[in-house]
Amino acid sequence: MASGSLSIGKLAAATGTKVETIRYYESAGLLEAPERTKNNYRAYSPQHLARLSFIRRARALGFSLDQVQALLGLADQKDISCSAVDLIAREHLAEIDRKLKDLATLRSELSNLIVQCGQGTISECRIIETLAPDVERLG
Repeated sequence: MASGSLSIGKLAAATGTKVETIRYYESAGLLEAPERTKNNYRAYSPQHLARLSFIRRARALGFSLDQVQALLGLADQKDISCSAVDLIAREHLAEIDRKLKDLATLRSELSNLIVQCGQGTISECRIIETLAPDVERLG
């Protein structure tokens, strides 16, 4: 293997990424296929390491694969306005806000169920009653 190149295992370890995920990112076009050694092993460059680190960080922030693909394409164009990046980030933030609102509603509903729980028997349990299907309505 050439000096400075990494095997897929070392790239995986360096970025905390599973080998299968690296292969998937290659097949999805997020990560360029590396050169091969004489023994046909993948030989990843420092650029692969940087790009995979970018992908991992974007995914950790919850960006979708399509959004990551778009961000990578924009990141490769150093001289253009970052307004497109800003738009992607704002759309993602709006999606996070929607999910937070949904979670707050869910939390409130569950909290109300817990408050209604009389600590009696299962036959009187408001939580079980709410989760159980309404057989008459289903039938």
